[in-house]
Amino acid sequence: MITPDARPRMSTLYRMQFEPTHDSWILLYPEGMVRLNAPAAEILQRCDGRRTVDEIVAELEVAFAHAPLHDDVVGFLSQAVQCGWLQQGNA
Repeated sequence: MITPDARPRMSTLYRMQFEPTHDSWILLYPEGMVRLNAPAAEILQRCDGRRTVDEIVAELEVAFAHAPLHDDVVGFLSQAVQCGWLQQGNA
């Protein structure tokens, strides 16, 4: 489980980019790629190692005028860490 004060960042094995042929964001890695849905892309774009989990949640709640998003965002971030997409930085 990712902590609220963690500062997640993309793992060095992954690169996120917009792929026009798929009209979506993807994660590229040495063995292939993962096509992201819109919510996943919005969350991962904010994982820069500077923002805490709580700051990411707050930004998303403002950007989409929807609350609460905490449980959904933390659940996704925890899965992304387990998959190796993200590293959990310290605050």
